[in-house]
Amino acid sequence: MRHIISLLMENESGALSRVAGLFSARAYNIESLTVAPTEDATLSRMTIVTRGSADVIEQITKQLNKLIDVVKVQDLTDGSHIERELMLVKVRATGDQREEMKRLTDIFRGRILDVSDRTYTIELTGPVSKLDAFLVAVDASNILETVRTGASGIGRGDRIMKI
Repeated sequence: MRHIISLLMENESGALSRVAGLFSARAYNIESLTVAPTEDATLSRMTIVTRGSADVIEQITKQLNKLIDVVKVQDLTDGSHIERELMLVKVRATGDQREEMKRLTDIFRGRILDVSDRTYTIELTGPVSKLDAFLVAVDASNILETVRTGASGIGRGDRIMKI
């Protein structure tokens, strides 16, 4: 099962490599990883997307809690949460394809950020399923390049992750 693990960690050099090292040492895969400072400059928030059984996720959570740099760990998938990802995709857009790409971009509530004679660069944000659906809707031969940020997530309502 897919899990989104969010953690607060000290904003120190080497902290990211220690977390990534924990995953690699135990042969756990990281599907995506995002990290950035929080409203408290001494802390960073890391969001890790991984897959595993309940036992594996419990083991990952326990191991993360043991790391000195890690302040708090939360499996967002355990409760109500909001998840978003950003994708930039460069597509071939010539002739009749131009209108079709504009139409698809509008349907998926994306934005065309860059236009050239032969390409569009499109920005999409949303849940992973929406971004995947866009890629399916666009003829694969028209996709020139794709860049994705990986998931970021936050608990809904009063569900707050603070120390």
